[in-house]
Amino acid sequence: MINKLKIEFLDVVTPSDTAVSAARTCYAAKGLVKPEKSSQWARKDALLSSVFEAGHHTTLQHTHITMMIEGMSRHLIWRLLHAHPFYNSEQVSQRYAKMSGDAFVYPKNAVSKDWQEYYKAQFDDYEELIELLMDDASAQTPKFRQKDVVKKAQEMARYVLPGGMSAYLYHTVNVITLLRYIAVAQTLEESADEAKEFADIISKKLIELDSSLKPLVEHAQKSSPKWAKSSLSKIKEIHNIKENQKVKVFDVVGTFEVDASDNYADVLRFSQMIPDEGVLGGFSTYIKLSLSADAQNQRHRKSPAIRPLIEENYHQSFYTPPLIEKNENALKVYRKSIQRSYDFFEKESKSLGFSEAVYALSNAHEIELIERNDFSSFHHKAQMRLCYNAQQEIFDIVYEQVKQLREQNIEGSDEFLPPCTVRAANKIYPICPEGSRFCGVKVWKLNFEDYQRNI
Repeated sequence: MINKLKIEFLDVVTPSDTAVSAARTCYAAKGLVKPEKSSQWARKDALLSSVFEAGHHTTLQHTHITMMIEGMSRHLIWRLLHAHPFYNSEQVSQRYAKMSGDAFVYPKNAVSKDWQEYYKAQFDDYEELIELLMDDASAQTPKFRQKDVVKKAQEMARYVLPGGMSAYLYHTVNVITLLRYIAVAQTLEESADEAKEFADIISKKLIELDSSLKPLVEHAQKSSPKWAKSSLSKIKEIHNIKENQKVKVFDVVGTFEVDASDNYADVLRFSQMIPDEGVLGGFSTYIKLSLSADAQNQRHRKSPAIRPLIEENYHQSFYTPPLIEKNENALKVYRKSIQRSYDFFEKESKSLGFSEAVYALSNAHEIELIERNDFSSFHHKAQMRLCYNAQQEIFDIVYEQVKQLREQNIEGSDEFLPPCTVRAANKIYPICPEGSRFCGVKVWKLNFEDYQRNI
């Protein structure tokens, strides 16, 4: 069954009424201008266009649209929906939910039969790997969490699934971000046809929701954003990054002095509201990681990264989870599956072009990126990703980042710790905030050098 992209907008106040009223309020001596006061105002559309064309876009950020999206490829979600900081998403997890064998996106001009056979073969490998990994996953999972064993096996098996697998999600953005989606989709060089379909749907829905937005939508449709070519190879040369290196920290500036560490310990993350000098210092990192891991990594919106188009640096390079590496039978299936994905991708690239064939690349395919973190934001990222419940590949990456900062004697780098350790130091109980999801290891009693993930 071929997936169909479906998008539904939840009910919102008319965006143009809110935007125009917000703009008018700036010059209103007698108090707030309510949205209903602008609904039938004669100059409403003229003012909306005027502030938009002048670049005063904050007025359009008051209205947020929550979309329920089904049938979008995970590749387009990664490349477009989650590639910027101005969104919120809750997406079905390939770690915790069993995937469906018919949830795939097909390239527009593809031979459906060939892709159907390819998708089925990859999905069959996924299911076989789950079965092959169950005993190993069980042996490394605490007794009180044995019900989660299948999720651990799924987490590792999903690496063979291709980027053409679709997902469903809640996605919330403001109106100006929707307009940027429409514009960027016109020149996107990966999943191009699907991106344009997405842009067409939200264009139509925005105008249906609010006809006053039509000129703004048309402006976005006529725009031609440029996709910057990366200088990744030059950066790697300057910072002496070797071909086999997966993580390298460089350009470290400043230090991280925590005066109010409890601001970082509470689950509300008060550090996000009360910035300290940690925001003035930071570092860059070269990272090679799988598409699957980066789909999680990019959710840290305050860790912006340059993600070059895959075609610029493409070569066959993939991640293998340790649980699979240690299982001879699983490793055989895994390597065969990954090689099939590359063979099929390269064959289809010749006929469809890189943009559309990209759906065939597996979750395991490795990309390269350059990430920038300020120290305060990285403290939060370190907490989330040094937790033993975090995706193992990201855990390993963040651990290596912290290790390299410590090796460079960066003041405050010993504060980058998992949530339980931070909470224990500040006497916040329960020490583990995960409740029934407790990993089973009292990590807060371990030295950083002794952290060891089995799964």
